[in-house]
Amino acid sequence: MITRQHAKKLRQMIVKASTSLSDTDALESMELFDKWQPDTDYMTDQRLRYTNGKLYKVLQPHKSQADWTPDITPSLYVEVAEPGTIPVWKQPTGAQDAYRLGDKVHFPAENDPVYESDIDYNTYAPNVYGWHQVE
Repeated sequence: MITRQHAKKLRQMIVKASTSLSDTDALESMELFDKWQPDTDYMTDQRLRYTNGKLYKVLQPHKSQADWTPDITPSLYVEVAEPGTIPVWKQPTGAQDAYRLGDKVHFPAENDPVYESDIDYNTYAPNVYGWHQVE
Protein backbone atom coordinates (compact mmCIF):
# COMPACT_ATOMS: atom_id res chain seq x y z
CA MET A 1 0.00 0.00 0.00
CA ILE A 2 1.31 3.43 -0.95
CA THR A 3 1.25 6.09 1.71
CA ARG A 4 0.05 9.62 0.97
CA GLN A 5 3.60 10.90 1.54
CA HIS A 6 5.05 8.37 -0.91
CA ALA A 7 2.35 9.20 -3.48
CA LYS A 8 3.26 12.90 -3.24
CA LYS A 9 6.93 12.06 -3.77
CA LEU A 10 6.05 9.92 -6.81
CA ARG A 11 3.92 12.76 -8.20
CA GLN A 12 6.90 15.14 -7.87
CA MET A 13 9.09 12.67 -9.77
CA ILE A 14 6.50 12.29 -12.54
CA VAL A 15 6.17 16.06 -12.89
CA LYS A 16 9.95 16.40 -13.07
CA ALA A 17 10.17 13.69 -15.74
CA SER A 18 7.33 15.29 -17.74
CA THR A 19 9.57 18.25 -18.64
CA SER A 20 11.45 16.00 -21.08
CA LEU A 21 8.32 15.03 -23.03
CA SER A 22 7.97 16.17 -26.62
CA ASP A 23 5.15 18.63 -27.33
CA THR A 24 3.16 15.82 -28.96
CA ASP A 25 3.50 13.58 -25.89
CA ALA A 26 2.78 16.50 -23.56
CA LEU A 27 -0.45 17.26 -25.42
CA GLU A 28 -1.49 13.61 -25.05
CA SER A 29 -0.82 13.66 -21.29
CA MET A 30 -1.96 17.12 -20.24
CA GLU A 31 -3.10 15.81 -16.86
CA LEU A 32 0.56 15.60 -15.83
CA PHE A 33 0.87 19.38 -15.88
CA ASP A 34 -0.30 21.75 -13.18
CA LYS A 35 -3.18 24.11 -13.80
CA TRP A 36 -2.25 27.75 -14.19
CA GLN A 37 -2.84 29.79 -11.04
CA PRO A 38 -2.30 33.44 -10.13
CA ASP A 39 0.34 34.40 -7.55
CA THR A 40 2.58 31.50 -8.55
CA ASP A 41 6.25 31.55 -9.54
CA TYR A 42 6.80 30.05 -12.99
CA MET A 43 10.06 29.16 -14.73
CA THR A 44 11.01 29.27 -18.41
CA ASP A 45 9.81 26.21 -20.41
CA GLN A 46 7.43 25.07 -17.66
CA ARG A 47 4.18 23.73 -19.17
CA LEU A 48 0.78 24.57 -17.71
CA ARG A 49 -2.85 23.71 -18.34
CA TYR A 50 -5.27 26.58 -18.63
CA THR A 51 -9.05 26.73 -18.27
CA ASN A 52 -9.54 26.95 -22.04
CA GLY A 53 -8.35 23.33 -22.28
CA LYS A 54 -5.02 24.26 -23.83
CA LEU A 55 -1.43 23.64 -22.80
CA TYR A 56 0.97 26.58 -22.54
CA LYS A 57 4.73 26.92 -22.15
CA VAL A 58 6.26 29.69 -20.03
CA LEU A 59 8.54 32.01 -22.05
CA GLN A 60 10.24 33.82 -19.17
CA PRO A 61 10.38 33.47 -15.41
CA HIS A 62 7.74 35.49 -13.55
CA LYS A 63 5.18 35.50 -10.77
CA SER A 64 1.72 35.10 -12.31
CA GLN A 65 -1.03 37.63 -11.80
CA ALA A 66 -4.77 37.25 -12.23
CA ASP A 67 -4.72 39.63 -15.22
CA TRP A 68 -1.70 37.95 -16.88
CA THR A 69 -3.42 34.77 -18.06
CA PRO A 70 -1.79 32.49 -20.66
CA ASP A 71 -4.41 33.17 -23.33
CA ILE A 72 -3.84 36.94 -23.34
CA THR A 73 -0.17 37.40 -22.39
CA PRO A 74 2.00 36.35 -25.36
CA SER A 75 5.13 37.84 -23.77
CA LEU A 76 4.89 35.28 -20.95
CA TYR A 77 3.27 32.18 -22.50
CA VAL A 78 3.03 30.39 -25.82
CA GLU A 79 0.40 27.79 -26.65
CA VAL A 80 1.84 24.31 -27.16
CA ALA A 81 0.68 23.02 -30.54
CA GLU A 82 1.17 19.79 -32.45
CA PRO A 83 4.42 19.83 -34.45
CA GLY A 84 3.69 20.84 -38.01
CA THR A 85 0.75 23.02 -37.00
CA ILE A 86 1.05 26.41 -38.67
CA PRO A 87 -0.21 29.17 -36.37
CA VAL A 88 -1.73 32.50 -37.30
CA TRP A 89 0.81 35.33 -37.09
CA LYS A 90 0.76 37.29 -33.82
CA GLN A 91 2.75 40.44 -33.13
CA PRO A 92 5.79 39.42 -31.06
CA THR A 93 6.38 41.41 -27.89
CA GLY A 94 10.16 40.90 -27.81
CA ALA A 95 12.99 38.46 -28.46
CA GLN A 96 11.37 35.76 -26.31
CA ASP A 97 8.50 35.26 -28.78
CA ALA A 98 10.00 36.60 -32.02
CA TYR A 99 9.82 34.32 -35.04
CA ARG A 100 12.92 32.34 -35.97
CA LEU A 101 14.38 31.73 -39.41
CA GLY A 102 12.14 29.20 -41.17
CA ASP A 103 9.10 29.64 -38.92
CA LYS A 104 5.83 29.50 -40.83
CA VAL A 105 2.61 31.39 -40.15
CA HIS A 106 -0.75 32.05 -41.71
CA PHE A 107 -1.32 35.75 -42.36
CA PRO A 108 -3.52 37.58 -41.64
CA ALA A 109 -5.97 34.80 -40.63
CA GLU A 110 -6.08 30.99 -40.37
CA ASN A 111 -7.33 30.35 -43.91
CA ASP A 112 -5.00 32.88 -45.56
CA PRO A 113 -1.63 32.21 -47.24
CA VAL A 114 1.35 30.75 -45.40
CA TYR A 115 4.52 32.82 -45.02
CA GLU A 116 8.00 31.69 -43.98
CA SER A 117 10.40 33.90 -42.02
CA ASP A 118 13.59 34.82 -43.87
CA ILE A 119 15.33 36.14 -40.76
CA ASP A 120 15.97 35.19 -37.14
CA TYR A 121 14.19 37.13 -34.36
CA ASN A 122 11.63 38.44 -36.83
CA THR A 123 9.14 40.84 -35.28
CA TYR A 124 7.80 42.23 -38.56
CA ALA A 125 4.43 41.34 -40.06
CA PRO A 126 4.59 39.22 -43.23
CA ASN A 127 3.34 42.12 -45.33
CA VAL A 128 6.11 44.41 -44.04
CA TYR A 129 9.54 42.74 -44.14
CA GLY A 130 11.44 39.49 -43.66
CA TRP A 131 8.96 36.92 -45.00
CA HIS A 132 8.14 35.18 -48.27
CA GLN A 133 4.90 33.50 -49.22
CA VAL A 134 5.07 29.70 -49.41
CA GLU A 135 3.34 28.17 -52.40
